[in-house]
Amino acid sequence: MEKIATQEDKFIVKFKGTRGSYPVPKSNFLKFGGNTASVELKCGNQTVILDAGTGIIDIGQDEIIKSQTPHKATILISHLHQDHIQGLPFYKPLYIPSTTINLFGSAPNNENLKETLKTILFDKVFPLGLDEIKSNFNIENFSDEIVITINQNGDIKLYNSKDADIPQNKKDIIISAYKTPMHPKNGCLCIKIQYSGKTLIYATDKESQNSSDNDFINFAKNCDCLIHDAQYTNDDYLNPKHPKKGYGHSTFEMAIDIAHLTNAKKLFFFHYDPEYDDTKLSNLENELTKKYNRVFFAKENYEFEI
Repeated sequence: MEKIATQEDKFIVKFKGTRGSYPVPKSNFLKFGGNTASVELKCGNQTVILDAGTGIIDIGQDEIIKSQTPHKATILISHLHQDHIQGLPFYKPLYIPSTTINLFGSAPNNENLKETLKTILFDKVFPLGLDEIKSNFNIENFSDEIVITINQNGDIKLYNSKDADIPQNKKDIIISAYKTPMHPKNGCLCIKIQYSGKTLIYATDKESQNSSDNDFINFAKNCDCLIHDAQYTNDDYLNPKHPKKGYGHSTFEMAIDIAHLTNAKKLFFFHYDPEYDDTKLSNLENELTKKYNRVFFAKENYEFEI
């Protein structure tokens, strides 16, 4: 008899910001979304948020409206470009004293992440300083040398990625990273989330120029869901007047190649160019989803279970 999945077994993904570079609040961008990068994960009763672009603002609003208990979340920042952090100061749970937020990310040049965010997001450019935040807001450096585990009580432990004794409890969320150097100027963390026997790979801002990236392919091998950067069409990437090669982003075809090499069960295109409106993306969706199996276009507020 097949076991019925409980709420604690469920691994749910919800796209809240799918756009790259800058937000586009226009009527012809509503189908695929105009907010910048943010993805909400529900791993059992724990909330994990991938990146804090403007999409995180609505995550905060939703949590306040529906929450009957103190809000707790883990935020993972892939890198510090504005489109991945610009929503953080407007994430309302930060200003509620009963909230606990644990944020992990990579700061350039081995800087202290907390001090970097304090400078570039709060004290000098925002009405509140980081020290004035009312919640229990913890900021820690994260890298490909660290593995994070979170149990269903929200307890967090950090391990060295080379440690052979990292626990593999099915009810624990296990978070690890791969750093790609192919995003100017300090690279970007691709993030792996493992929960309840399922694996999600979040590979935003990754320029997959060829199939020689064996370390990433091994990192993402046999994943259940691959969310991969797909900012450009081939024509834009190779445009002789304004080529995008070296910008740190992939084409849709590059993402498909990586999905094939990693044997990903599902591929979601993500981080669309802000000049690509609903008409352009719909045309690409019609073309690519007919041509390739298990290929999907991320859409703002689309939710699914892995």
